[in-house]
Amino acid sequence: MVFSSLVFLLAFFPLVLIGNFAARSIRMKNLMLCAFSLLFYAWGEPVYLFLMLVMVVTNYLFALLMEGKDKQKRLLFLIPAVLVDIGAIAFFKYGDFTLINLEKLLGVTMPRIGLPLPIGISFFTFQIMSYTLDVYRGEVPAQRSLLKLTTYVALFPQLVAGPIVRYQTIAEELDDRRESLQDFAEGLHRFIWGLGKKVVFANSMAMLADTVYAPGQGVLPTLVLWLGVIAYALQIYFDFSGYSDMAIGMGRMFGFHFLENFDHPYCSRSITEFWRRWHISLGSWFRDYVYIPLGGNRVKFPRMIFNMLVVWALTGLWHGANWNFILWGLYYFLLLLVEKLLGKKRLEKIPGLLRHGGTLFLILLGWLLFRVEDMVQLGQTFAGMFTPNGGAPAYLAGHHDALYPLYLLIPACIGCLPVGKWLKRRLPENGAVEILGAALDVLLYALCVFMLLGSTYNPFIYFRF
Repeated sequence: MVFSSLVFLLAFFPLVLIGNFAARSIRMKNLMLCAFSLLFYAWGEPVYLFLMLVMVVTNYLFALLMEGKDKQKRLLFLIPAVLVDIGAIAFFKYGDFTLINLEKLLGVTMPRIGLPLPIGISFFTFQIMSYTLDVYRGEVPAQRSLLKLTTYVALFPQLVAGPIVRYQTIAEELDDRRESLQDFAEGLHRFIWGLGKKVVFANSMAMLADTVYAPGQGVLPTLVLWLGVIAYALQIYFDFSGYSDMAIGMGRMFGFHFLENFDHPYCSRSITEFWRRWHISLGSWFRDYVYIPLGGNRVKFPRMIFNMLVVWALTGLWHGANWNFILWGLYYFLLLLVEKLLGKKRLEKIPGLLRHGGTLFLILLGWLLFRVEDMVQLGQTFAGMFTPNGGAPAYLAGHHDALYPLYLLIPACIGCLPVGKWLKRRLPENGAVEILGAALDVLLYALCVFMLLGSTYNPFIYFRF
């Protein structure tokens, strides 16, 4: 079940809202949310629901065993908990990838695990690990209620595609929360605009990108290849940030305040700035639980380079078990290393418009690494983008049914800008503006439902991570 499905919009979510507001006590609210969240996950992955619950119970027990112990003894309980978490994600996500590459390396036939990837395993595993690591560090007390911990991990708004919510950011709200009318209204607005990002922009750009990157097309015109990578950059931004907006909005309606996950990343003037704005929850996770424990910036420069390499290799692997994701991670490692070597002062001497354009160019090349998993096709696409090749009008004419969303390309680019913040600063706060905003929300919601009724094309990119 996805947020942008009619089953979710017209049945599941309204039922959860009714149940949440009907529940009187915080225990009943948690119980209701936990039950609906488990149903939400079981809808798509009934078998792997058991896996998630085993991981929750395992970390729950080991965290309790850490309570009141000295650091050395806490470490004895941390290690098996983390091994269970990493073992689960390694087996399901990287098992076949490892076996395939061992087969090529050793020249012998290797067996295959052949199991489908549990939806959202990368997200809920990192959430569980962050809780256990924070208990080990003494930053939060162990949660004694298994219901509350399960609710935290399984909470359906962010369960399968983030943002990665730290336990300590919502621990108090698991114990006590109040849903105000303002929270509900702002949460609903955020949800609808996230839905609009997904249905109107992401799905449309996906049709463009998938047409261009369909296998077996041979050499494509240069202009078409550039249109394809721009469309994919817009697709992944609106897809993922739209999902995050919906998750944050729904959390707000239930009384939870999740941290932001995107901050207009395509407005960045450096790669460093881009990664402070893109998938913020993942970047902060790797910073706090990998980079800083390895020594961060406090070590000698060669060791800092090693720390960066580890983080970005893991970041690439987190996204998928394929060489293109590893290359993507290493690509950003090299770009960030170059920026560190140049220094902030040198970069700031470059005109802002040029920095912005250069950053976008490098980001687009990065998305090509991310999108094309076949290494041969990747090489051909790179070559085609930088080797002028005509024929774009004929290609566009021959694929007009799939490429009709081109008319949304410019509106989508404008949608990457902080237009909402700009309008909020300039529009007066009065009843007329609020009524207009509510009317736009209703119209956008109706448009999304109408578009979903007429289309079965509704993928979420980050579900597979």
